[in-house]
Amino acid sequence: MGRSLVCMGGGAERNLVLTGFMGTGKTTVGRILADRLGYGFVDTDGVIESRAGPIGEIFERDGEDVFRELERSVARELAGRTGLVIATGGRMMLDPSCSACLEPVAWIVCLTAHPDTIIERIGDTARRPLLDVADAPARVRELLAERAEGYARFASVDTEGRSADEVADAVLSLLGL
Repeated sequence: MGRSLVCMGGGAERNLVLTGFMGTGKTTVGRILADRLGYGFVDTDGVIESRAGPIGEIFERDGEDVFRELERSVARELAGRTGLVIATGGRMMLDPSCSACLEPVAWIVCLTAHPDTIIERIGDTARRPLLDVADAPARVRELLAERAEGYARFASVDTEGRSADEVADAVLSLLGL
């Protein structure tokens, strides 16, 4: 596999974190990148669901604050590991606690897409607690506007009009790999 994200001075493999809004391809592209780099793959939402049940049920049963604390716990856990491609939940890296854990040990890349493309990719918005509203497209635009400054902190790759393999190529190119 030859490619590796090596920390300067430390020799340990840096993780690669994919962040960005839901529906931008973090999980799909993350799996491709993990395969290409010979890394493990972790989807933080998947970890949370395996421990606490479906995200929609967590929001309904326990509230968003409990879900966010579960994200913080997963971030702390993953910060102690290396050689991973990590696909995060859409808001996870905007949480200062999560970013403080993961930024020092990872390259962070934000995947982006047009709001209409996001809605098309997501499909049934009722399965997404933050989009289970009367006007999901308007809510996507609202959330993207709220998160724009936070996402702008990270290097980004536009997924618009690209296949998952092309997005993976662009991420590797961005990182100089």
